[in-house]
Amino acid sequence: MAAKDKGRDPHAQREAARYDSPIPSREFILQLLADAEHPLTLPRIADALALTEDEGLEALRRRLNAMERDGQLLSNRRGAFGLVDKLDLVRGRVSGHRDGFGFLLPADGSDDLYLSARQMANVFDGDEALCRVSGTDRRGRREGKVVEVLKRNTKQVVGRYVEDSGITFVVPDNARVNHDILISPEDRGLAAAGQMVMVEITQYPGRHRQPRGRVIEVLGEHLDPGMEIDVAIRSHGIPHVFSDEALAEAGGLDPEPGSADKVGRLDLRDLPFVTIDGEDARDFDDAVFCKPSRTGWSLWVAIADVSHYVRPDSALDEDAHLRATSVYFPEQVVPMLPESLSNGLCSLKPAVDRLALVCEMQIDRQGRTTDYHFAEAVIHSHGRLTYTQVGAVLAADDAAEHGVDGALVAHLQALHELYACLRKARDLRGAIEFESVETRFIFNEQRKIEAIVPVVRNDAHKLIEECMLAANVAAADFLASTELPALYRVHEGPTEEKLTSLREYLGPLGLELSGGEDPTPLDYGRLQQQLDGREDGHIVQIMMLRSLKQAMYQPDNKGHFGLHYPAYAHFTSPIRRYPDLLVHRAIRAMIRSDIAGLAVQRVADVKTISAKRIYPYNMAQMLALGEHCSVAERRADEATREVSSWLKCEYLQDHVGEVYPGVISATTAFGLFVELTDLYVEGLVHISALPGDYYHFDPVRQRLTGERSGRSFRLGDAVTVQVARVDLDDKKIDFELAESGEKSRSNKSNKTSPTKRKTSGKRPAKTDAGKPRKRTAGADKGKKVDKGSKKSKSGKNASANLHRKG
Repeated sequence: MAAKDKGRDPHAQREAARYDSPIPSREFILQLLADAEHPLTLPRIADALALTEDEGLEALRRRLNAMERDGQLLSNRRGAFGLVDKLDLVRGRVSGHRDGFGFLLPADGSDDLYLSARQMANVFDGDEALCRVSGTDRRGRREGKVVEVLKRNTKQVVGRYVEDSGITFVVPDNARVNHDILISPEDRGLAAAGQMVMVEITQYPGRHRQPRGRVIEVLGEHLDPGMEIDVAIRSHGIPHVFSDEALAEAGGLDPEPGSADKVGRLDLRDLPFVTIDGEDARDFDDAVFCKPSRTGWSLWVAIADVSHYVRPDSALDEDAHLRATSVYFPEQVVPMLPESLSNGLCSLKPAVDRLALVCEMQIDRQGRTTDYHFAEAVIHSHGRLTYTQVGAVLAADDAAEHGVDGALVAHLQALHELYACLRKARDLRGAIEFESVETRFIFNEQRKIEAIVPVVRNDAHKLIEECMLAANVAAADFLASTELPALYRVHEGPTEEKLTSLREYLGPLGLELSGGEDPTPLDYGRLQQQLDGREDGHIVQIMMLRSLKQAMYQPDNKGHFGLHYPAYAHFTSPIRRYPDLLVHRAIRAMIRSDIAGLAVQRVADVKTISAKRIYPYNMAQMLALGEHCSVAERRADEATREVSSWLKCEYLQDHVGEVYPGVISATTAFGLFVELTDLYVEGLVHISALPGDYYHFDPVRQRLTGERSGRSFRLGDAVTVQVARVDLDDKKIDFELAESGEKSRSNKSNKTSPTKRKTSGKRPAKTDAGKPRKRTAGADKGKKVDKGSKKSKSGKNASANLHRKG
């Protein structure tokens, strides 16, 4: 091997600018080791790099250790450093399974490595590790062996404190963490047996040791009201306490916009903007106004100008970035911004001036946006309306009876006419839309569930949704016309593997997905048309949904497959989503820039503020922001699903033994998942509980078939089940098949269905009149379709993502 010197390092100038005593760059060291025939020790590397001074040797040692921590290098037992790739090692993130085994999810996107329970004994779910492929298991999966843990990502664990035979430990609530955490007597704090606690990990698991921890917070008793939310927040690491700096910054803002804030803004206070939200909404982030025009309609969508108050690199911005999204639990919200902003200064409340970023659109009678303008403006909402009020007015034209100012009726009717046009255009465009029903929990005074009811939507929900879609598309189109790196909401089409699986499932059902290797949303729409009148239609829709990728935030615009848009961005909810705030900053930067062009309505006396100061981001930063926001969104979804599962288990605990109708929502080799028809709760009928026979799983036809009887249980089949067991700790519900002729015990003892009981207490049922909301099937599996940016204020998001099963 030829000796090298640091003068030949192509990155030497960069290193010299960073360090007073520069050493060879990581790239140069990696190339050196790649050219070597075998791993090299520190002295051999130093010799090859012509490093002789003690200071240089120490700096090299630190750099090599850092490269080893980052998974670029690995040192062997002789202390020699080698490239991970050359050592046939795979770097990735550990994903645990509730049954003790796990997987390594490779960073390069290659196939997962199966990790046995023995290997998982050394790691936590979420750890970053290096693994060696040790062979294949009996199912043909690549099997891995943990060589080194690169990074411990689990710092704290939430679970139940247990005392057993003098041994104290915490059983993690997260089923993916299979280790009990030992707690010494001096580290138990004030915890009592059975309580839920937060522990800090003080010793990680190893070959001959169990993890240890120290109790740092006692949450309370296991069944305390709201405990499921406290646990989910901490289990998923959701930031829920604002920093003192952010609170001080928020407290320093005036409660209302001042005259200086309004300088240079377009004055739209005379336009009769209104907000339309749920009854319990408090953060009004959008207001709308519409009037007919000569060619169609003029639509104004005003969005709270959060970017005016939350500036880049401020304490408020740091906290908002960390949270990335508000998290909506039943009757509780973890907001992205402090309440003084989200429910106060930024909220478009009625009868007060508010700063807004306004998108004015001209829409023709074919539902096409022919022109749009963005402007910094000041507005004055003329009414805080609810979906129920607007739906009733649109249906009956009786404004006074429903508390709506008669002067607003004509504008609401114009909105409704525009909605009908946009809805028709959406159908012609071929946007994918799946039928499903969202549910909400009705609680009593003790916060115990009285009922689980469907959330229904009327035309008021739908017209707001279409307005938000139009504004989001205009924002994306505008961003695409600039050279700014910006975040788009990207949803790519299905992969070849997913398409093959879907078509294998559809074939035996006599159904076909057209489009060959590159189907479009229109092809999916044609398949949906084939489902009309079919009893298994909603289950086929689940399989269609599973074939699609997950939507994400990224600066590389690849369009939105589900909505069938060439470009789509989230613009309409900056109070609760960080990507929307970033889009606002990008648009404001262009408004303040001389290169804004005709797409921005400028005001002559606009304040001169550096566009760079408003939007100081490059492409690398935007890539990192997109990944961070996507991860935070999935984290929020997982936490809310976990809470929903816990609440459903708690509800069914009082109904063990009762019989309900249901439908098979998933089939597996170990049994059937059944969703109860009236309760929208899912549980498992284990294969051992099926009628006496040996059953075999057919993954193509998604069914279990009896070996002797030939009886089969297929995805979408209607069944009658009995609630056999509920496990709150594992959030599992077990069903058993019941004879179809057996009467439900609940129907014998109650005149009404459990979902339709009258509520008692302070939380009456609040459901809007209208049809069940359209969204993706399999809502409890975390799948939903982007449908704008308007959330239901009950904590459900009426907009945003196509999700695959986690």
